[in-house]
Amino acid sequence: MKFWVFIIVTFIGNSMLYAQDCPNLVGPVDGQTNVAVDTTISWNPVPGVTGYIISIGTTDGGTDIVNQQNVGSATTFTPLLGLPDNTQIFVTITLFFFNQADIVCTSQSFTTEDIIIPPNCTTMALPSDGDINVNVAANIVWTYVTGATGYIITVGTAPGAGDIVNNLDVGNVLSYNPAADFPFNTQIFVGLVPYNENGTATACAEESFTTGAAATLPGCTTIISPTDGQVNVGLSPLIEWQPVAGATGYKVYIGSTPFINDVLDTGIFTTTSTFVINFEPNSVYFIRIVPFNDAGDAEGCGQTSFSTVLGCGPFFDTTTGELVTLNPLLTLPSEIGLCLNQVPTTISAPDMAEGYRWYMQDANGDFVEISDTADVDISEEGIYRYEAYNTSNDPGFSAECSSSSDFTVVTSEIATVLGANVTENNPGLSIEILAEGSGDYEYALDDENGPYQDSNFFSNAPEDTSTGYIRDKNGCGIVEVDIEIYIRPAGFPKFFTPNGDSFNEFWQHKPSSDDTFQLEIIYIFDRYGKLVKTLSPLSKGWNGMMNGEKMMASDYWYRAVTTEGESIVGHFALKY
Repeated sequence: MKFWVFIIVTFIGNSMLYAQDCPNLVGPVDGQTNVAVDTTISWNPVPGVTGYIISIGTTDGGTDIVNQQNVGSATTFTPLLGLPDNTQIFVTITLFFFNQADIVCTSQSFTTEDIIIPPNCTTMALPSDGDINVNVAANIVWTYVTGATGYIITVGTAPGAGDIVNNLDVGNVLSYNPAADFPFNTQIFVGLVPYNENGTATACAEESFTTGAAATLPGCTTIISPTDGQVNVGLSPLIEWQPVAGATGYKVYIGSTPFINDVLDTGIFTTTSTFVINFEPNSVYFIRIVPFNDAGDAEGCGQTSFSTVLGCGPFFDTTTGELVTLNPLLTLPSEIGLCLNQVPTTISAPDMAEGYRWYMQDANGDFVEISDTADVDISEEGIYRYEAYNTSNDPGFSAECSSSSDFTVVTSEIATVLGANVTENNPGLSIEILAEGSGDYEYALDDENGPYQDSNFFSNAPEDTSTGYIRDKNGCGIVEVDIEIYIRPAGFPKFFTPNGDSFNEFWQHKPSSDDTFQLEIIYIFDRYGKLVKTLSPLSKGWNGMMNGEKMMASDYWYRAVTTEGESIVGHFALKY
């Protein structure tokens, strides 16, 4: 059984609280008509509620059909005897808390269908038709029939005899407890006829069972612990009950609702106690213990219930009535960069909690603890686990309320600037910032604090843009790019084509009367930063050759140095 429930995260000093609402009917919905009389009523769950109590009646808030039935954590309920036809049915849900007053919600209603035909026949459920060696003290139980409003029973020692019970109208019930034990070692014949306002079922066949030898059933037991209605019970309690004279064993049933034994179904014990582990916190549980011996099971043993501790939640605060959960809310990202220039990298827990643990996954896939403080030093890539916890201190019970998440560590580094492509628009600038490195980068202009964007391209940047910034998303650093030096002055061609057609055969700066500088020398580099040509500004220019070999078509960078010692940087394309 799952131990903890995570819904809304809360901690002292940094609580997240949400007010509770009453549930709505989801089937049938409020106001629905022509609803089947054997419908199952369902409602939406309310986080943090210990359990639900349902009442059903024919008036607003009425209980004449079902009176305050505790259904535990179930959000559905099927009336055992169905619903009256052609009737407005009112459903009242009460939210049950063991640490504060119950909340009675406003009634919701629907109207049932109009049954216009008699019901079908029913069948025995206990004993079943044909059973043998049935205890002489047995009760007769049968199944509900849709639309039935009552049942007539005949019981005898011969077919149709009725010498034990003859045509008895037992009303709208599903069992009959004979006034005296059946004769032993005898075949017993049972006739059951359902009826409603439209008539009785027809051609219903008799069923029978055969009793065993005279024997005495054991009586029911009394549960010692937890007591009926006890609250604040631990999550692994000792279940203990009184011994019963004549019992050879005990059948134990435990469920989170009165109807389904989802914790323990027909556990057989010869002792009078057992531990049950891993109950959910803030929940209601139902126990039924049935003694048995060779004669059969004890008859009519009822259920008791108890409520578990609040634990980690979710639960409603007794003073505010708001939903609280003690498991920390985790905000650590799923991927973290390990800065190559900062090894080891220290990671600090970003969340408020009482304690922390950090784990690294080893080669076998196991997680090995590497720190039990708020900080951890990481020196290599891999898969890690982060855990934060608070402590729940219920009376007589303490639990660690933990949350954990896995994250991946990847290598990252501060960017290396390659340059920028800057094009003058009218108005503004188009700027492409060029960088390399193993990091995950984002880009900004003129403000180191951003805003940053994932794209390295800016269209229509202001004409006075002077600086670009490249920031590693994993926190490995920010580098600055001087945009001004990459603004291409007039006279530096964007490309040349040394293909022998006499056009654009050489790349060279073309001075103009608008120039405010005089060049002294030009350096040309390939895209990897290797110097391929030193060029005098008075020469014919570069023909795309290096050491007698044609250079490949690509982008090339230039750095033109003025007579004042200033540099003008840009790039151009060599094409064929």
